[in-house]
Amino acid sequence: MALQHFSTKDRILHAAEDLFAQQGFASTSLRQVTSRADVNIAAVNYHFGSKDNLVNEVFRRRMDEMSAQRIAALQQAVTASPGQLEPILAAFIEPALAIAQDRHGGSAFIRVIARAYAESNDSLRKFLSDQYGYVPREFAKAIHACVPALDKEELYRRLDFLSGALTYAMADFGLIKRPAGVSGAAHRQRAAKALIRFASAGFHADSA
Repeated sequence: MALQHFSTKDRILHAAEDLFAQQGFASTSLRQVTSRADVNIAAVNYHFGSKDNLVNEVFRRRMDEMSAQRIAALQQAVTASPGQLEPILAAFIEPALAIAQDRHGGSAFIRVIARAYAESNDSLRKFLSDQYGYVPREFAKAIHACVPALDKEELYRRLDFLSGALTYAMADFGLIKRPAGVSGAAHRQRAAKALIRFASAGFHADSA
């Protein structure tokens, strides 16, 4: 991605996102970020203060919007289709898959999310929990209203399974590749519909 047309702050964020996606958080140094962004270390310190804050801001600039879209879609689903699970699942799944359509680093951010799952980074996990933990909690409440027989532990376990499957689907590195002649948007729409049906069956399944 050509970075010269972006502001200094955005160049740093784009460079960091790309490098975190490629190398992970621990293996990426601030000097590598500044070299990729063509800025000096003082610019990173001015805009972010520390590497941990830079990592957090890489997430914040996309997660804020996605979280707002999810909550708005959830509210609409609950109002328009009370008691129906699939519209709630669509509200959780579709805004996340839409990130993959973002030509300005969406695919890199998806790999960054996968890194967050894979790497042990307590600071990042605390940030994500503090800032965005309300999103799965709101969805858990709405899902529970549709499947009240599930206890809290089992509901959250299945929501975790859904989040993992969603991350995998976002990354598009599974067994099913986009067929020739099918647009990326159409391919992701098919994936969303399939995942919604799959997740709905999972939440409705009896507990052992």
